[in-house]
Amino acid sequence: MKYHLVTLGCQMNQSDSERVKRVLEGMGAQWTDDENDANIIGILACSVRQKAIDKVYSKIANWNKRKASQNLITFISGCILPADKKKFLKLFDIVFAMRELPQFPQMMSQYGITTPVGLEKDNLNPKEEMSFFWQVKPKYNSSFEAFIPIQNGCDKFCSFCAVPYTRGREVSRPSQEIIDEVKSLVEKGYKSITLLGQNVNSYGLDKKGNELSFSQLLEEIGKIGNESSQTFWVYFTSPHPRDMGRDVVEVIAKYDCLAKQIHLPIQSGDDKVLIKMNRKHSVKKYRETVSVIRELIPQATLFTDIIVGFSGETEEQFQNTRKALKEFEYNMAYIAMYSKRPGAASYSWPDDVDLKVKKERLVLLSEDLAEVAGSYNRNMLGNVYSVLVRDTDRKGGYLSSQTEGKITVRFASEDQSLIGQIVNVKITSASNFSVEGELVEVSELVE
Repeated sequence: MKYHLVTLGCQMNQSDSERVKRVLEGMGAQWTDDENDANIIGILACSVRQKAIDKVYSKIANWNKRKASQNLITFISGCILPADKKKFLKLFDIVFAMRELPQFPQMMSQYGITTPVGLEKDNLNPKEEMSFFWQVKPKYNSSFEAFIPIQNGCDKFCSFCAVPYTRGREVSRPSQEIIDEVKSLVEKGYKSITLLGQNVNSYGLDKKGNELSFSQLLEEIGKIGNESSQTFWVYFTSPHPRDMGRDVVEVIAKYDCLAKQIHLPIQSGDDKVLIKMNRKHSVKKYRETVSVIRELIPQATLFTDIIVGFSGETEEQFQNTRKALKEFEYNMAYIAMYSKRPGAASYSWPDDVDLKVKKERLVLLSEDLAEVAGSYNRNMLGNVYSVLVRDTDRKGGYLSSQTEGKITVRFASEDQSLIGQIVNVKITSASNFSVEGELVEVSELVE
């Protein structure tokens, strides 16, 4: 019995896929890279983006055609809007919410696949279901990088986003489970660990007084780093500017293992647009948070998310976003043209910024980003950085790596045993979005 899983969307879906794989392999299924060779085939969907949903329909159409000539069981989970779920019930054999994953073996047994793995957990509320979901041990996709979900759902209800309708309200994972998973990964030699949630810095707010806050959770993880002889970096994504307090930045500054890289989505540099987006923060509030980061962690890199062409966005409002990008000097910005998301509040609003204008704004912002990111990268020249080697580079004879601040660094080497290791590289050239360097032996480092 072989299985194949298609994962769409964000890092949370990537993390969820590791638990889905664990359950399937616990049932005796074996992974295959070729979906045409699979007896069980599934997809983790992303209703947040229409293109991802279109891909689901394309996939299931092909899979259902195959059923005429072979035994095949199909399933779907992930971020699914109620309207999409109704349609998928007619197309897939099994449709389930991710929090119901522990019950997946029972669902499969209806198709003649029996397993002792299933858990009898009937009539659970969503929070209880998430608790059982998190107890499923993941089958990590990497031997040196790992994702740890710490929270599910979102209470912010940004008008452009469907996540509260696909994943529900915020539920925090028990902190001891998170801490234990971090310890286990560190002991196994993992070098990069990312805490995941739709709004990670609201962690614990749904259990106020009975659970750690986000800064307290980071403090406990920081202590693990202090007690370990291993070098590792802990990241988190994504925080919300409204909940990003000074206490979080102070803890990051305090512990070496807490990576000096902050992903802080601004979405727009105009207050009126932010209000329409229901972001619940102003540019002034955002500026204050960035000032704290620059004060306490001056070496930190700053990443963000920006939407151009949101419903009703004027040229003046777009120019305010350009000003913000230059002011905050981002190292990376994930810039997207606004498109209607079924299920989001703004879906019924006019999408009144012409596509040509959206594309022009995307290009202008990308050029602005290249300028500020390139300036930072050029300042890296001549300096030595510790980097995590992640893979071979598309440039032959080179390896690709990242600094603690997630700046991409390539260097000449064909020694693939370095992949998954932290090494030192001296920067010799720089472009707008990456740098190049040469491997430095430990004995060459100047004290």
